[in-house]
Amino acid sequence: MWDKLALILLIVGGINWGLVGIFQLDLIAWMFGGAGSLIARTLYILVAISAVWCISLLFRKEGELSYNSASR
Repeated sequence: MWDKLALILLIVGGINWGLVGIFQLDLIAWMFGGAGSLIARTLYILVAISAVWCISLLFRKEGELSYNSASR
């Protein structure tokens, strides 16, 4: 469950960074009242924590991944 949540947050963060790079549009900041707003900062922090969490995915054995274990 945590792996999937972290991946979803990373996808959201990646799309947001893509929009910043292509269109200079920070969608999270735009939706929540600026990059300094509490909600936007919280989302940025959650995306960063998700990225750190997903580093562990690189070092897990294939059978240890939660989504693979559930399907077996």
